[in-house]
Amino acid sequence: QVQLVESGGGLVQPGGSLRLSCVASGSFFSFSAMGWYRQAPGKQREWVATITRDGSTYYADSVKSRFTISRDNAKNTVYLQMNTLNPEDTAVYYCTQSPNIYDRSEYWGQGTQVTVSS
Repeated sequence: QVQLVESGGGLVQPGGSLRLSCVASGSFFSFSAMGWYRQAPGKQREWVATITRDGSTYYADSVKSRFTISRDNAKNTVYLQMNTLNPEDTAVYYCTQSPNIYDRSEYWGQGTQVTVSS
């Protein structure tokens, strides 16, 4: 069983930046693609970004050029650097770990709140 623990959320003014972190337990982190999703109040959960096991990155159009996903396999950690934040980025952000050849389960963190407001 893998546990994902997000941190780094908070209140930030429009135009500001935050960096989210997600630490994963377990031994097979480096074999998994990792992702970030978010859910705003009253809206469906949406995909934000993914980083594959070899470091390839993919972004939703709404965050491309503003957000950067990265990973540190030595620390079992995935990051989401968020720049030029706007109120539409307000949401609970969730970290996910995709299935891999050693663990066929998908895992989700408990989420961290990001609020962009003046």
